[in-house]
Amino acid sequence: MKGGRVVVIGGGPAGLLATGRAAERGALAVLLEKNAAPGKKLLLSGKGRCNLTSSEEDTDLFLSKYGRNGRFLYSVFSRFGPAETISFFESIGVELKEERGKRIFPAAGGAPGVLDALRRYAVGAGAEIRCENEALDLVLREGRVRSVLTKDGEIEGDAFIICTGGKSFPRTGSTGDGYRFARRAGHTVVPPVPALCPVRTAERWPETCHGLTLRNVSLSLRRNGKVTTSRFGELLLTHFGLSGPIAMDMSKEIAAALESGGGELVIDLKPALTHQVLTKRIRRDLDRLSGKHLKEALGGLLPSGLISAVIMKSPIPEQKLVNDIGNREVGELAALLKAFQLTPTGLLGFNWAVVTSGGVAIDEIDPGTMRSKIVENLFFAGEVIDIDGPTGGFNLQMCWSTGHQAGESAAVYAKSLPRR
Repeated sequence: MKGGRVVVIGGGPAGLLATGRAAERGALAVLLEKNAAPGKKLLLSGKGRCNLTSSEEDTDLFLSKYGRNGRFLYSVFSRFGPAETISFFESIGVELKEERGKRIFPAAGGAPGVLDALRRYAVGAGAEIRCENEALDLVLREGRVRSVLTKDGEIEGDAFIICTGGKSFPRTGSTGDGYRFARRAGHTVVPPVPALCPVRTAERWPETCHGLTLRNVSLSLRRNGKVTTSRFGELLLTHFGLSGPIAMDMSKEIAAALESGGGELVIDLKPALTHQVLTKRIRRDLDRLSGKHLKEALGGLLPSGLISAVIMKSPIPEQKLVNDIGNREVGELAALLKAFQLTPTGLLGFNWAVVTSGGVAIDEIDPGTMRSKIVENLFFAGEVIDIDGPTGGFNLQMCWSTGHQAGESAAVYAKSLPRR
């Protein structure tokens, strides 16, 4: 027999798992979702493929991906980390596969299959999912949440979990409502900013390469002549500047640099080669193609879509025959390929950001239970908390771990209360 009512606000990944876990632990769990169906943003995860987690087994390394706030997750990871997440999804019928970079995806069905499995899990555990039921406010009395105000009236409960996400992709309903609820309960909210977001650049040449993916390149952020951060992997050139995994992973650092004086981005198109080795490689290619123009000679070294942009910035005239190109010019060309510079001017904003950085301050949440340190029957899970990570399944894993723990803790708390 179920007892104690847990009300979950927000039907994203953290909310669905929290709801199912609360019901599994014997609570009367009710999920309030503002949209016509839950999981609207989850359907966009990994461009619809849904990178569920990472198979990285080193917990310290995994948590380091979240930056300074990563240690907050140590307790919940010890109970429901990546290994437990993988087992959980397999147990609810989601077959998984591992791809390069230790990324875990559904073997079939993508994000829709994951969403369907989570819904079946929650409902099968006895939870109720109420769609088109937007939470408007929290009703607090005597230091406790008493109910959630909706357009249809108040929904009472014994424990409440805020899983409303951040402000990224607001068209999915992720509009920062949870920050307002948290402040209402007396919590501090670290100002939300876009993260994992495409980057605008002052230069327009990326527009001529729109849609071109550069693989195995490095991107560095340089300030006052010093590299402050860098990434290696895939970079996407777009009509506004840069996107793709490594640019988006660096977007938070880029935004911080712009707020404090700016910086420059440097693309190394051949990071595996030293300047000296690359110079010799270019010289060899040029000598082999005597009588050709530079554009033709670069075909074996660069993607065809990038050659015009390189020539435009190169010190060598486009129509110059390769046998007329001197060693000094070859060295300058190699230097260009090792340090292709761009000037960041900003991020595209929340409409294009994958996640939100900032949120409910972690020092006001118990890391072992996800319970508020201010309001005893209030819990938090997912992106609404001030934790975010890079691409590769890290942000969804944070949602699974905190959602599972919040659902568990809220159910235990609600069931412990004397029945009225």
